Amino acid sequence: MKICITGGAGFIGSHVADAYLALGAEVVVIDDLSTGLRRNVPRGARFVEADIRDRERVAAIFRAERFTHVNHHAAQISVPASVQDPRFDADVNVLGLLVVLEACAKSEVEKFIFISSGGTVYGVPDRLPCVEDDPLAPASPYGIAKTAGEFYTRFYGSANGLRWTALRYSNVYGPRQNPHGEAGVVAIFCSRIIAGAPVQVFGACAPGDGGCERDYVYVGDVAAANVAALAKGDGEAFNIGTSTLTRTRALLEALQAAAGRTVPVEERGPRPGDVRANSLDPSKAARGLGWRPRTTLEAGLELTFRHFAAARG
Repeated sequence: MKICITGGAGFIGSHVADAYLALGAEVVVIDDLSTGLRRNVPRGARFVEADIRDRERVAAIFRAERFTHVNHHAAQISVPASVQDPRFDADVNVLGLLVVLEACAKSEVEKFIFISSGGTVYGVPDRLPCVEDDPLAPASPYGIAKTAGEFYTRFYGSANGLRWTALRYSNVYGPRQNPHGEAGVVAIFCSRIIAGAPVQVFGACAPGDGGCERDYVYVGDVAAANVAALAKGDGEAFNIGTSTLTRTRALLEALQAAAGRTVPVEERGPRPGDVRANSLDPSKAARGLGWRPRTTLEAGLELTFRHFAAARG
Protein backbone atom coordinates (compact mmCIF):
# COMPACT_ATOMS: atom_id res chain seq x y z
CA MET A 1 0.00 0.00 0.00
CA LYS A 2 1.46 3.33 -1.10
CA ILE A 3 -0.38 6.35 0.27
CA CYS A 4 -0.13 10.00 -0.70
CA ILE A 5 -1.19 12.52 1.95
CA THR A 6 -1.67 16.01 0.57
CA GLY A 7 -1.23 18.55 3.35
CA GLY A 8 0.64 15.92 5.35
CA ALA A 9 2.95 18.50 6.95
CA GLY A 10 -0.05 20.09 8.62
CA PHE A 11 -1.52 19.44 12.04
CA ILE A 12 -4.04 16.72 11.20
CA GLY A 13 -2.32 15.34 8.11
CA SER A 14 0.88 14.63 10.02
CA HIS A 15 -1.01 12.56 12.60
CA VAL A 16 -2.65 10.62 9.77
CA ALA A 17 0.82 10.01 8.33
CA ASP A 18 1.90 8.61 11.71
CA ALA A 19 -1.08 6.25 11.71
CA TYR A 20 -0.49 5.04 8.15
CA LEU A 21 3.19 4.41 8.82
CA ALA A 22 2.19 2.35 11.86
CA LEU A 23 0.24 0.10 9.47
CA GLY A 24 3.42 -0.54 7.50
CA ALA A 25 2.28 1.54 4.52
CA GLU A 26 4.65 3.52 2.33
CA VAL A 27 3.75 7.18 2.86
CA VAL A 28 4.52 10.18 0.68
CA VAL A 29 3.60 13.66 1.91
CA ILE A 30 2.88 16.46 -0.55
CA ASP A 31 2.75 19.92 1.02
CA ASP A 32 3.64 23.46 -0.07
CA LEU A 33 4.50 24.44 3.54
CA SER A 34 2.29 27.52 3.33
CA THR A 35 0.85 26.58 6.71
CA GLY A 36 2.36 23.15 7.36
CA LEU A 37 5.78 22.60 8.92
CA ARG A 38 8.55 20.39 7.60
CA ARG A 39 9.25 19.15 11.12
CA ASN A 40 5.72 17.73 11.35
CA VAL A 41 6.43 15.16 8.63
CA PRO A 42 7.15 11.94 10.52
CA ARG A 43 10.36 10.00 10.10
CA GLY A 44 9.71 7.23 7.62
CA ALA A 45 7.51 9.33 5.32
CA ARG A 46 8.97 10.86 2.16
CA PHE A 47 8.35 14.56 1.64
CA VAL A 48 7.70 16.34 -1.65
CA GLU A 49 7.28 20.11 -1.58
CA ALA A 50 4.61 21.04 -4.12
CA ASP A 51 1.48 23.17 -4.51
CA ILE A 52 -1.62 21.10 -5.29
CA ARG A 53 -2.71 23.81 -7.74
CA ASP A 54 0.34 23.09 -9.94
CA ARG A 55 -1.33 20.76 -12.42
CA GLU A 56 1.78 19.64 -14.29
CA ARG A 57 3.84 19.06 -11.15
CA VAL A 58 1.11 17.08 -9.40
CA ALA A 59 0.47 14.97 -12.50
CA ALA A 60 4.20 14.18 -12.80
CA ILE A 61 4.41 13.17 -9.12
CA PHE A 62 1.42 10.85 -9.46
CA ARG A 63 2.78 9.25 -12.65
CA ALA A 64 6.13 8.59 -11.00
CA GLU A 65 4.86 7.39 -7.63
CA ARG A 66 1.84 5.25 -8.68
CA PHE A 67 -0.04 5.68 -5.41
CA THR A 68 -2.67 3.12 -4.41
CA HIS A 69 -4.44 5.50 -2.01
CA VAL A 70 -4.68 9.29 -1.74
CA ASN A 71 -5.71 11.15 1.41
CA HIS A 72 -6.55 14.78 0.65
CA HIS A 73 -5.93 17.08 3.61
CA ALA A 74 -4.40 20.03 1.72
CA ALA A 75 -6.71 23.02 2.08
CA GLN A 76 -7.23 26.65 3.00
CA ILE A 77 -8.71 26.01 6.45
CA SER A 78 -9.85 29.35 7.87
CA VAL A 79 -13.54 30.25 7.73
CA PRO A 80 -12.91 34.00 8.37
CA ALA A 81 -10.21 34.02 5.68
CA SER A 82 -12.65 32.45 3.23
CA VAL A 83 -15.14 35.24 3.94
CA GLN A 84 -12.46 37.85 3.33
CA ASP A 85 -11.16 36.24 0.13
CA PRO A 86 -13.61 33.71 -1.38
CA ARG A 87 -11.64 33.55 -4.64
CA PHE A 88 -8.47 32.33 -2.95
CA ASP A 89 -10.45 29.84 -0.88
CA ALA A 90 -12.02 28.39 -4.03
CA ASP A 91 -8.66 28.39 -5.82
CA VAL A 92 -7.18 26.07 -3.20
CA ASN A 93 -10.19 24.11 -1.96
CA VAL A 94 -11.98 23.57 -5.29
CA LEU A 95 -9.50 24.01 -8.13
CA GLY A 96 -6.67 22.43 -6.15
CA LEU A 97 -8.91 19.48 -5.36
CA LEU A 98 -9.73 19.07 -9.06
CA VAL A 99 -6.03 18.90 -9.89
CA VAL A 100 -5.59 16.07 -7.38
CA LEU A 101 -8.72 14.22 -8.52
CA GLU A 102 -7.62 14.46 -12.14
CA ALA A 103 -4.24 13.03 -11.22
CA CYS A 104 -5.95 10.19 -9.33
CA ALA A 105 -8.10 9.34 -12.35
CA LYS A 106 -5.11 9.27 -14.71
CA SER A 107 -2.81 7.23 -12.50
CA GLU A 108 -5.19 4.45 -11.45
CA VAL A 109 -5.42 5.32 -7.76
CA GLU A 110 -7.64 2.77 -6.01
CA LYS A 111 -9.10 4.86 -3.16
CA PHE A 112 -9.49 8.59 -2.48
CA ILE A 113 -10.26 9.97 0.98
CA PHE A 114 -11.68 13.50 0.92
CA ILE A 115 -11.55 15.63 4.05
CA SER A 116 -14.76 17.61 4.33
CA SER A 117 -16.07 19.84 7.13
CA GLY A 118 -18.98 18.80 9.30
CA GLY A 119 -18.61 22.10 11.09
CA THR A 120 -19.55 24.10 7.98
CA VAL A 121 -21.31 22.03 5.29
CA TYR A 122 -24.57 21.90 7.31
CA GLY A 123 -24.62 25.69 7.74
CA VAL A 124 -26.95 26.79 10.52
CA PRO A 125 -28.54 23.46 11.43
CA ASP A 126 -32.21 23.04 12.32
CA ARG A 127 -31.31 20.36 14.89
CA LEU A 128 -28.28 19.08 16.74
CA PRO A 129 -26.36 16.91 16.51
CA CYS A 130 -26.24 16.92 12.70
CA VAL A 131 -26.63 13.64 10.83
CA GLU A 132 -25.36 12.93 7.33
CA ASP A 133 -28.82 13.11 5.76
CA ASP A 134 -29.38 16.67 6.99
CA PRO A 135 -29.47 19.33 4.24
CA LEU A 136 -26.14 20.74 3.11
CA ALA A 137 -26.59 24.50 3.47
CA PRO A 138 -23.13 26.06 4.01
CA ALA A 139 -23.07 29.65 5.27
CA SER A 140 -19.43 30.50 4.40
CA PRO A 141 -17.26 30.25 1.27
CA TYR A 142 -15.17 27.62 3.07
CA GLY A 143 -18.26 25.50 3.68
CA ILE A 144 -19.42 26.03 0.10
CA ALA A 145 -16.05 24.83 -1.22
CA LYS A 146 -16.09 21.75 1.01
CA THR A 147 -19.64 20.93 -0.10
CA ALA A 148 -18.61 21.29 -3.74
CA GLY A 149 -15.61 19.09 -2.99
CA GLU A 150 -17.87 16.26 -1.87
CA PHE A 151 -19.84 16.46 -5.11
CA TYR A 152 -16.72 16.62 -7.26
CA THR A 153 -15.33 13.62 -5.41
CA ARG A 154 -18.53 11.71 -6.06
CA PHE A 155 -18.43 12.68 -9.76
CA TYR A 156 -14.81 11.60 -10.27
CA GLY A 157 -15.50 8.38 -8.42
CA SER A 158 -18.46 7.53 -10.62
CA ALA A 159 -16.81 8.62 -13.88
CA ASN A 160 -13.49 6.86 -13.25
CA GLY A 161 -14.26 3.88 -11.04
CA LEU A 162 -12.43 5.56 -8.17
CA ARG A 163 -13.42 4.34 -4.73
CA TRP A 164 -13.86 7.21 -2.28
CA THR A 165 -14.91 8.17 1.23
CA ALA A 166 -15.60 11.65 2.61
CA LEU A 167 -14.91 12.43 6.27
CA ARG A 168 -16.80 15.40 7.72
CA TYR A 169 -14.69 16.56 10.64
CA SER A 170 -16.01 18.47 13.61
CA ASN A 171 -13.48 20.67 15.48
CA VAL A 172 -10.23 18.75 15.61
CA TYR A 173 -7.68 19.59 18.31
CA GLY A 174 -4.49 18.09 19.69
CA PRO A 175 -0.67 18.20 19.65
CA ARG A 176 0.97 20.08 16.71
CA GLN A 177 -2.17 22.16 16.24
CA ASN A 178 -1.77 25.59 14.71
CA PRO A 179 -4.02 28.56 15.53
CA HIS A 180 -5.86 28.44 12.18
CA GLY A 181 -9.31 27.02 11.54
CA GLU A 182 -12.33 26.47 13.74
CA ALA A 183 -10.58 24.44 16.44
CA GLY A 184 -7.48 26.63 16.41
CA VAL A 185 -8.84 28.20 19.58
CA VAL A 186 -7.34 25.31 21.57
CA ALA A 187 -3.84 26.12 20.30
CA ILE A 188 -4.41 29.83 20.90
CA PHE A 189 -5.65 29.25 24.45
CA CYS A 190 -2.73 26.95 25.27
CA SER A 191 -0.20 29.52 24.07
CA ARG A 192 -1.90 32.38 25.91
CA ILE A 193 -2.23 30.45 29.17
CA ILE A 194 1.45 29.45 29.07
CA ALA A 195 2.39 33.09 28.46
CA GLY A 196 -0.02 34.32 31.15
CA ALA A 197 -1.66 36.58 28.57
CA PRO A 198 -5.36 37.56 28.26
CA VAL A 199 -7.58 35.52 25.94
CA GLN A 200 -10.59 36.43 23.79
CA VAL A 201 -13.76 34.33 23.68
CA PHE A 202 -15.60 34.86 20.39
CA GLY A 203 -19.24 34.26 19.57
CA ALA A 204 -20.85 35.79 22.63
CA CYS A 205 -24.35 37.04 21.89
CA ALA A 206 -24.90 38.37 25.40
CA PRO A 207 -22.51 39.18 28.27
CA GLY A 208 -21.42 36.05 30.09
CA ASP A 209 -23.00 33.53 27.69
CA GLY A 210 -19.68 31.76 27.11
CA GLY A 211 -19.43 32.11 23.34
CA CYS A 212 -20.00 29.60 20.55
CA GLU A 213 -20.72 25.92 21.10
CA ARG A 214 -18.62 23.39 19.21
CA ASP A 215 -17.97 19.65 18.99
CA TYR A 216 -14.30 18.97 19.76
CA VAL A 217 -12.71 15.68 18.62
CA TYR A 218 -9.17 14.59 19.47
CA VAL A 219 -6.71 14.29 16.58
CA GLY A 220 -5.66 10.77 17.53
CA ASP A 221 -9.25 9.62 17.13
CA VAL A 222 -9.45 11.44 13.78
CA ALA A 223 -6.34 9.62 12.58
CA ALA A 224 -8.03 6.33 13.48
CA ALA A 225 -11.01 7.28 11.28
CA ASN A 226 -8.62 7.84 8.37
CA VAL A 227 -7.17 4.38 8.92
CA ALA A 228 -10.65 2.83 8.91
CA ALA A 229 -11.53 4.68 5.68
CA LEU A 230 -8.74 2.95 3.77
CA ALA A 231 -10.78 -0.23 3.56
CA LYS A 232 -14.32 0.78 4.57
CA GLY A 233 -16.99 3.36 3.82
CA ASP A 234 -16.82 3.39 0.02
CA GLY A 235 -19.11 5.91 -1.64
CA GLU A 236 -20.26 7.48 1.64
CA ALA A 237 -19.74 10.59 3.76
CA PHE A 238 -19.28 10.21 7.51
CA ASN A 239 -19.43 12.61 10.45
CA ILE A 240 -16.27 12.44 12.54
CA GLY A 241 -17.24 14.04 15.82
CA THR A 242 -18.51 13.31 19.32
CA SER A 243 -22.08 14.78 19.31
CA THR A 244 -21.15 16.76 22.44
CA LEU A 245 -21.46 20.55 22.57
CA THR A 246 -18.83 22.56 24.47
CA ARG A 247 -18.94 26.33 24.91
CA THR A 248 -15.74 28.22 24.22
CA ARG A 249 -15.63 29.52 27.82
CA ALA A 250 -15.94 25.95 29.18
CA LEU A 251 -13.12 24.88 26.86
CA LEU A 252 -10.93 27.62 28.30
CA GLU A 253 -11.79 26.60 31.85
CA ALA A 254 -10.84 22.99 31.14
CA LEU A 255 -7.48 24.09 29.75
CA GLN A 256 -6.90 26.37 32.74
CA ALA A 257 -7.61 23.39 34.99
CA ALA A 258 -5.02 21.34 33.08
CA ALA A 259 -2.54 24.20 33.40
CA GLY A 260 -3.28 24.98 37.03
CA ARG A 261 -3.53 28.70 36.28
CA THR A 262 -6.04 31.27 35.04
CA VAL A 263 -5.80 34.22 32.66
CA PRO A 264 -7.99 37.30 32.05
CA VAL A 265 -10.86 36.82 29.60
CA GLU A 266 -12.50 39.22 27.15
CA GLU A 267 -15.75 38.19 25.43
CA ARG A 268 -16.31 39.22 21.82
CA GLY A 269 -19.20 38.86 19.39
CA PRO A 270 -19.36 36.34 16.52
CA ARG A 271 -16.84 36.63 13.67
CA PRO A 272 -17.88 36.67 9.98
CA GLY A 273 -18.96 33.17 8.94
CA ASP A 274 -19.28 31.87 12.51
CA VAL A 275 -22.07 29.36 13.20
CA ARG A 276 -23.53 29.73 16.68
CA ALA A 277 -23.58 26.01 17.52
CA ASN A 278 -22.61 22.77 15.78
CA SER A 279 -22.18 19.14 16.76
CA LEU A 280 -22.01 15.93 14.76
CA ASP A 281 -23.66 12.57 15.33
CA PRO A 282 -21.03 9.86 14.67
CA SER A 283 -23.48 6.92 14.63
CA LYS A 284 -23.08 6.30 10.90
CA ALA A 285 -19.29 6.16 11.29
CA ALA A 286 -19.75 3.53 14.00
CA ARG A 287 -21.80 1.43 11.60
CA GLY A 288 -19.89 2.02 8.36
CA LEU A 289 -16.32 2.48 9.56
CA GLY A 290 -16.34 0.76 12.92
CA TRP A 291 -15.18 4.10 14.36
CA ARG A 292 -16.05 5.84 17.60
CA PRO A 293 -14.35 8.70 19.45
CA ARG A 294 -12.30 7.22 22.28
CA THR A 295 -10.67 10.24 23.93
CA THR A 296 -12.60 12.36 26.43
CA LEU A 297 -12.32 16.12 26.08
CA GLU A 298 -10.62 16.41 29.47
CA ALA A 299 -7.99 13.79 28.59
CA GLY A 300 -7.41 15.22 25.13
CA LEU A 301 -7.01 18.78 26.38
CA GLU A 302 -4.54 17.66 29.03
CA LEU A 303 -2.44 15.85 26.39
CA THR A 304 -2.62 18.91 24.15
CA PHE A 305 -1.62 21.34 26.88
CA ARG A 306 1.32 19.15 27.92
CA HIS A 307 2.52 19.17 24.30
CA PHE A 308 2.46 22.96 24.09
CA ALA A 309 4.07 23.35 27.51
CA ALA A 310 6.88 20.97 26.59
CA ALA A 311 7.42 22.78 23.27
CA ARG A 312 7.86 26.05 25.17
CA GLY A 313 10.47 24.38 27.39
